[in-house]
Amino acid sequence: MTLQNAVKQRIINLASSKGITIHKLSLRAGVPYSTVSSFLNGKCSSITLTTLLHICDGSGISLKDFFDDDLFKNVNSSLNKSTVEME
Repeated sequence: MTLQNAVKQRIINLASSKGITIHKLSLRAGVPYSTVSSFLNGKCSSITLTTLLHICDGSGISLKDFFDDDLFKNVNSSLNKSTVEME
């Protein structure tokens, strides 16, 4: 699994576990829905750590908790296509 796919799935799973839609998660996070939707739908290939931090804050979890998930245990270690940008 790529890092991009793991992050996408984690966001989807996070919304599902909270019993909310991606739109509601975006509202709680204070992140434009279009930003999250574009990443999840593949229109944008990356998401910033700042955006992920807002999503985590809106979900009541830490960034550490976001990545502390089995999805990230088998992430392809190839670094030639980074999907999470640092600001």
